[in-house]
Amino acid sequence: MDSGFVAVAGGVNVDIGAQSFAPLLARDSNPGRVTVSLGGVGRNIAHNLSLLGVQTELLTAIGDDVYTIEIRRSCAALGIGLSHALHVPGQPTSTYVYLNGPDGDMQLAVSDMRVCEHLTPDYFAAQLPLLREAALVVADANLSADSLRYLAENCTVPLFVDTVSTIKAPKIRGILPRIHTLKPNRMEAELLSGVPVSDWASAERAARKLLSMGVQRVFLSMGMDGLLAAGEGETVWQPAIPADTRNATGAGDALMAAMVWSFLHGESLSRSAALGAAASSLAVESEQTINPSLSAQAVRRRAEL
Repeated sequence: MDSGFVAVAGGVNVDIGAQSFAPLLARDSNPGRVTVSLGGVGRNIAHNLSLLGVQTELLTAIGDDVYTIEIRRSCAALGIGLSHALHVPGQPTSTYVYLNGPDGDMQLAVSDMRVCEHLTPDYFAAQLPLLREAALVVADANLSADSLRYLAENCTVPLFVDTVSTIKAPKIRGILPRIHTLKPNRMEAELLSGVPVSDWASAERAARKLLSMGVQRVFLSMGMDGLLAAGEGETVWQPAIPADTRNATGAGDALMAAMVWSFLHGESLSRSAALGAAASSLAVESEQTINPSLSAQAVRRRAEL
């Protein structure tokens, strides 16, 4: 497949993250470190794609505050196209606040993504020529159900969807037959398939159920246990690749980017799973949501471990 460019439809956040030095104590002040960086599932996927050498156009909504300048500067530096993004005067930039334990695993998070409500079907209708020129479209479930449905019904190229969370995953129930590649975690897969997921066997049953509902490929993240990839007549169990975990927040975004990148390069399902696991492994080794050391070469090298 000609790699062309990828259109990513989703959110841009300012990520405010905290990681405690010791096990968290509820209702108390916990010593730790705090970082501020740009995030959002859509933007993170676009950032990772840029590091992997994929030309990317980001379809998103940005607010009207001090963070807007940094978003534009960062996208320009990364080569992420932002000319089709929606600027919403008077609105704050979408913000995501998360709290990690000392092991880097997220314990609690709050997101304020009200600006994404402006990413309506009418907005995407205006972007339809761009969407149809893309090699593929990636959408995250921060979009409204109506906007996700519009993309599913009007995109003429493969649609990859990130379910984001158990709160947002139900939005895609009605469009599963139009999704090429779906990336849920075990809880999201359980919610969408109706199959309880507790081990590899049940994960495979859930993935197979999603395939029977119309999805062409499923990459089901089992967290530290690894990744299950399933397509027509094929299932791959990919163990997690060892990593020195510092921050697990961006692992899923790196996985999705690697899935897109590997698909564009014609990789098999099993090879895509290995490259996705490698990208996730690299992602968690950075204190930042995006590991600046991510690259196509680094992912391929890590996949060989």
